Amino acid sequence: MVSLRHGLTLGKKGVISLVGAGGKTSLMFRLAHELSASGETVLTTTTTKISRPTAEQSPHLIISDSPAEILSRAGSIIKHSPHLSAIANISSSTEKRIGLPSETIKILWNSHLFRWIIVEADGAARRPLKAPALHEPVIPHCTSLVVGVLGLSALGKPLDDETVFRPELVSKISGLERGMDIVGDTLGALLTHRQGIFKGTPVAAQKIAFLNQADIPGLKEIGHGIIESLVMKKGIDLSRVVIGSTWRDPAVFEYQDINLL
Repeated sequence: MVSLRHGLTLGKKGVISLVGAGGKTSLMFRLAHELSASGETVLTTTTTKISRPTAEQSPHLIISDSPAEILSRAGSIIKHSPHLSAIANISSSTEKRIGLPSETIKILWNSHLFRWIIVEADGAARRPLKAPALHEPVIPHCTSLVVGVLGLSALGKPLDDETVFRPELVSKISGLERGMDIVGDTLGALLTHRQGIFKGTPVAAQKIAFLNQADIPGLKEIGHGIIESLVMKKGIDLSRVVIGSTWRDPAVFEYQDINLL
C-alpha cells in the first residue's frame, strides 16, 4: 500500500502544480482528500479553467477574485473543514470555473493559512495526452513540486484530435506523424523535451511524472518500458516516475526514482 504522499515524496507543506493530461483533476482531489483526512489544510484551485467541483470532490467552493476575501472566508471554513476550493469567476459562455492568477496564489501561499495548495495548472479538454501551447502551462512561481500527468490509455491509439489535445505539437515534439499509433517513446518525449508538459517549471521545483490509467490491462507493463527508457537517458531532471491510477485505491501502484546524470 503506497500513499500518494509517499509516492509523490511530499514533505510537510508546499504548492503542487499538476500539468499534462489524462487525470489531473481526479489526481488533485484524490490527493486533497488524502492530505485533509490527516487534518492538514488544503486549497485546491486552478490557473486555467475547471468544471465546478462536485460536493464529493470539494465540500466548499469560494468564488472571488479578491485574495483578501478568499483568505477571510477560508479562515472561517478551515475551522471545521480542512479542504476547500477557490476560483476567480464563472465563464458566462462555457460555465467553466475560471482560475486564479499566479500572483493571487502566491499571496494565498504567503498567508500561511494553508499547508498545501494544489493547482491544476494546465488544460487538456479531457484528452489523455497533450502538448502545451506557447501560453501553457500556467505554473505559479511559488510551486515546489510539478506533477506531469500522462494518460496511458492513449497508447496504441492514433495521434489525432480525438485522443490528443494539440496533436500537431505532440507530433513536432515526438517526431510521430499524425495518424500513426502512439507508443511509449511518444510519452517519453513529452516528459523530457524542453517544450513538453513540464515546460515553464520553476528552476527550484521538483518534477515527478505520473503515468495514470495503469489499471487498464497491459498498460502497466508499457509504463515499465517508459521508465526503463528514461533511466537509460542522460540529463533527465525527473526525480521520479509513478505508475498508478486515480480510480484505484491506493492510486500509486509502483514508482521508480530516476538518477540525475
